[in-house]
Order: sequence, then C-alpha cells, then structure tokens
Amino acid sequence: MALSVIGAGFGRTGTLSLKFALEQLGLSPCHHMMEVFANPEQAPVWLSAARGETVDWDSLLSGYKASVDWPSCHFWRELAAHYPEAKVILSTRDPQQWYKSISGTIFPAMAGGLPEEGPQRDMLTMVRHIVSDKVFSGATDQAHVLDVLARHEAEVKRSIPAERLLVFDVAESWEPLCRFLGVPVPDTPFPRTNSSEEFQARLS
Repeated sequence: MALSVIGAGFGRTGTLSLKFALEQLGLSPCHHMMEVFANPEQAPVWLSAARGETVDWDSLLSGYKASVDWPSCHFWRELAAHYPEAKVILSTRDPQQWYKSISGTIFPAMAGGLPEEGPQRDMLTMVRHIVSDKVFSGATDQAHVLDVLARHEAEVKRSIPAERLLVFDVAESWEPLCRFLGVPVPDTPFPRTNSSEEFQARLS
C-alpha cells in the first residue's frame, strides 16, 4: 500500500484533527506522531532517516494510507518523490496562534533530561533531533521559529505543483479537503481535537 496523502504541515497546525478527518474519509490509518508513541520501534528508524541514512519508506510506512505531523512532515520532499501519485496537504494556521501553541506543548515536552534507556529515550531522542535540532536549530525564540515556519511553507508551495497541493486550515472544515480529495462531504462535524490542554494532559 502506498501513501495517498502526504502532510507537509508542522505539528500544532491541526494535524491530529486532520489525521482523524482523513481516516474518516477512508485514508485509514494515517500516520502521526501518536502512531510512533503507539509503535515505539519506529522511533529509531525515523531517527536514522533524519541522520541521512537510507530508509525503506515502504517498510516504515507499511499499511498507512496517509501521513501528517512530525516526524513524517520533516520528510515531505522525500515522501513526495517516493510516492509521486500522492497528494500533498500543507496544514497551516495563524502564525501567532501556532507559536503560542507550540511554545506551550511541544517545546516544553522536549525539555529536560533523557531517560536512561528504553522506548521513551528513543522517542525523545528522535523528536529532539528532528524538531529541535533539524527544524529549529535548537532555538525557540519567536522571531526565529516564525521565520522557520514561513520559509518552510513557502518552500512547500514553491516545490509542489499547485494541482497536487492543498494549503489547508482545519478551521475551513470539510469542503476544501473533500473537494481536493474528490470525495463526498460527510454529514458529521469536522474533528476538533488535541488542544494545548489535551496535549498537556497526555503528558501529565
């Protein structure tokens, strides 16, 4: 099974809501960081990919029909090339609101010491290397982080042909997403989940 949808948007741009929406539209399962938490053996493979080592994408993403969020969004370019028939969704949101969200969730979650061993150490090592080191170069100040976001989104828009790309804010609900995917609009509410409070509650 090959990916049909590749998410290029950073975490905290509504990616968990988008995961659930895509799954409701038949693209199930959809890969998300939550999948790595559920399958911690994936973490070292994602870390190897981030270190530039050769990774078998078909094996790593076996069974998945779509991918969103970190770690996969870091490899949007590689995945778009490997799965040329897949459509690309760049999830986005108001930059100021996004920075407030990531500053209250992902950044604090990456802080602190590493566990001595085990799956949690592998997970945190992978997340820090990809999100902190590779994406944000170890800096979390607002000006830098927002510049990284802006450059990332501009590069996705520049690199992916318009007919293959949807720039999507989950606040837009079903219509643009379903139109892009060529599927009917469900008669159920668009998923809304993973608020900052929910994120923090999972870590407590």
